[in-house]
Amino acid sequence: MENLEYINADSQDIEHVLNVMNTVHPIDNELAGEFKKHLLKLKIKKDQILFKENEVCQYMYYIVKGALMGCTTHNKQKITTYISVENDFVSSISGLHGSAHSQEYAVAVEDSELLAMHNGELNRLFKHHFELNYIFRVVLEKYYKDAQQRAHIIRVGNAKERYLYFAQTNPNYLDRLPAEIVASLLNIKPSTLSAIKKNYAVPKKQSLELEKYGKQFENYVVNNQSFRNKGIRLNTLAEDLGLSSHKLSTVLNCYFNQSFIDYINQQRVNWIKDSLRNQDIIQSFTLEALAYSAGFSSRSAFYNSFKKIVGMSPLEYAKKLRSVKTLP
Repeated sequence: MENLEYINADSQDIEHVLNVMNTVHPIDNELAGEFKKHLLKLKIKKDQILFKENEVCQYMYYIVKGALMGCTTHNKQKITTYISVENDFVSSISGLHGSAHSQEYAVAVEDSELLAMHNGELNRLFKHHFELNYIFRVVLEKYYKDAQQRAHIIRVGNAKERYLYFAQTNPNYLDRLPAEIVASLLNIKPSTLSAIKKNYAVPKKQSLELEKYGKQFENYVVNNQSFRNKGIRLNTLAEDLGLSSHKLSTVLNCYFNQSFIDYINQQRVNWIKDSLRNQDIIQSFTLEALAYSAGFSSRSAFYNSFKKIVGMSPLEYAKKLRSVKTLP
């Protein structure tokens, strides 16, 4: 990696990353001391390459500030494979922990501040600290889920459907990131993206109102687990929130870019995915039992919705989740 100046991380940066790790699993004083000794910091400018294609990525990075994108080339064409922002860990996916040459390269989308740990140090610490293995297992799981989301974006259908899916799952990216990068990630032309964005643009005052009611609606549905009610109805929820059915339908269509049933099924699938990460639950309940508990009224509705939202069947997801959890 050329023109990258690594310096020792200061105490504030070290404390920040240790706090992030502690939210996943408590770390002992010995491991904290290793990070204080070996954690590095660097700043990179917009468009500067962090690691290159066909080279070994020597570090695991953590984004303190800024944004990075992963890219690969095919037939001399740049393809954006992922975008990462603050509080994300980043490294070569194909050459994780320095295990192989990277099949992608990473470049700064904005001026960025990063923390870094050399893979040699990380691999040494993995051998002696269970908690670090657990923490990076969670990081790897996020890598997998992000990769699955990227693959799903490309498979969900036409350009408008890709845009709506991306807007729903990454609501802050569209205004923050350059249009050509988002277009590349969605595998559409920048002009097509611009036309779709214009078509779905709403006045600022209306947008703020939609955001207000959208957050109110989501908090109510999620906190009360209303989606688990098989008889849930839009007009009933609207009445509970003090809104008209028409207003709530507008919120769903314009803020969430989803129909009522698609939104409810999304929440049901999210609940099932969270449940599958709980060992006590998966040992006690079948997938079908979880589906009925989540609010699905039939096995076919569950399987169809899960595959539409996640991009794979529930059985495939559960199997891949188990395989991720067996990794060191």
